Amino acid sequence: MLDAGPEEIAARIRARALAERFSASGICAPDAIPLAKARLAAFVAAGRHGTMGYMAERMAWRGDPAALWPEARSVIMLAEVYTPEEDPLALLSRPDRGNVSVYARGRDYHDTVKKRLKRLGRWLVAETGAEIKVFVDTAPVMEKPLAEAAGLGWQGKHTNLVGRRLGSWFFLGAIFTTLDLPRDAAERDHCGSCRACLDICPTGAFPAPYQLDARRCVSYLTIEHAGPVDPELRPLLGNRIYGCDDCLAVCPWNKFAGVAREAAYHARENLRAPALAELAGLDDAGFRARFSGSPIKRIGRNRFARNVAYAVGNSGEAALIPVAEGLAADADPVAREAGEWALARLRSASAGSAAPGRPDRSPDGSR
Repeated sequence: MLDAGPEEIAARIRARALAERFSASGICAPDAIPLAKARLAAFVAAGRHGTMGYMAERMAWRGDPAALWPEARSVIMLAEVYTPEEDPLALLSRPDRGNVSVYARGRDYHDTVKKRLKRLGRWLVAETGAEIKVFVDTAPVMEKPLAEAAGLGWQGKHTNLVGRRLGSWFFLGAIFTTLDLPRDAAERDHCGSCRACLDICPTGAFPAPYQLDARRCVSYLTIEHAGPVDPELRPLLGNRIYGCDDCLAVCPWNKFAGVAREAAYHARENLRAPALAELAGLDDAGFRARFSGSPIKRIGRNRFARNVAYAVGNSGEAALIPVAEGLAADADPVAREAGEWALARLRSASAGSAAPGRPDRSPDGSR
């Protein structure tokens, strides 16, 4: 067992984290985020959490990491980069294709990151005899404020974490431990006067800098929200069928980010630019088979079909009218209503393009 002081143990942890292919690590105290509890309470009190009831139910733990595990003395925060190889905004100009958030184009990050955390944790237990608990976005842990306190980055105006060396594209994991380790200095805000992330948001989900209203966020609407999306917001979804990367993609700090080294995060070929017509035809078995090992599988086929229907309706493509007709006959009531909306929208657009004074053919009869 390692016979060393706290400083040496912390240095060994950082070296081991890099050996496990984490991009960066930092250490903070469980009580390092004293403002988080009040901010979370205000967020929930304003109803900005939408239908994510779990945020209200576990506020005591989420707002105070020390309450989650009172024996913990340190929190080791780990970051793992998944920077995309291509411009994630480019696909928005191809309305017949579905746009999937970059993080969901490869394998489920929960599995990959947790395996690495467990390996690092087992090493730490073997070396020091300390107790640990590992978390990857599946427990009431406020990873972003903790990562800021551990010096990995700062919560930008879009409320996501930004790092000077990491950019915007990275996953977070946490190891709580009974070891009393030296703390890293918290990172300070480097957003300055930039507001690119606020201005690009398609649905206006930021009431003010550093504030998010999840009820208008595309990621929330396409992933967390189970029912019909507000008709006012549907046209603003465009072809985004699972999540949204707009506010991350425009951050100027991305020019310093490294590329994803983990092959599991590279986009599957069938998710780079999937055809909406193909996705709309997936039944439950087809959905499960196509998205096996993907975070997309978590939302289920019916919610996914709803999202695809909205994208079909937003496409303006008359060729997708038969696809909308199929969705309008879906067995699931929410997906069916979305399909009916898409069909009405496409038929209206098609009729408008052929209205008097707006011929849809050239004089010789060709397109």
